[in-house]
Amino acid sequence: MPVIQVETYIGASADVCFDLARNVHAHVSSAERSKERVVSAPESGLLELGDEVVFEAVHFGVKQRLRSKVVEYDRPRLFVDEMQSGAFKVLRHVHEFEQVGAGTKMVDQMTFESPFGFLGAVLDRLLLTGYLRRFLIARNSVLKRLAETPTARHS
Repeated sequence: MPVIQVETYIGASADVCFDLARNVHAHVSSAERSKERVVSAPESGLLELGDEVVFEAVHFGVKQRLRSKVVEYDRPRLFVDEMQSGAFKVLRHVHEFEQVGAGTKMVDQMTFESPFGFLGAVLDRLLLTGYLRRFLIARNSVLKRLAETPTARHS
């Protein structure tokens, strides 16, 4: 199974970064290119342990639904979400936050596996690994911008 790891330094506290990363509305803002929208989520928009969220998005020209559940939660250091249903055979996203001076090192580790056996493994290596890495980098750049605004630092 491919594993993607992306590290992003954000000039804001781990609390601010953690809350933005678990905010479904911030996620939608960070995924505009895929026309992502929330189908169902907790009313607060902030994911907690055991919460499920359903997103609908267009990837590779195909509308898809992904239902994910928060399976680990240790505020403000870590949360993990796992796909419950969707296009992948396996999708696990570990979000880690480490306070570094006045800022935070945010580490995303995504493990995934496509269905379709050997063909899926080839697609994972040749296409999806790069696509998902770019998706995480773009998402994190939006979260970084949001976290580093003066209003976010004090909320």
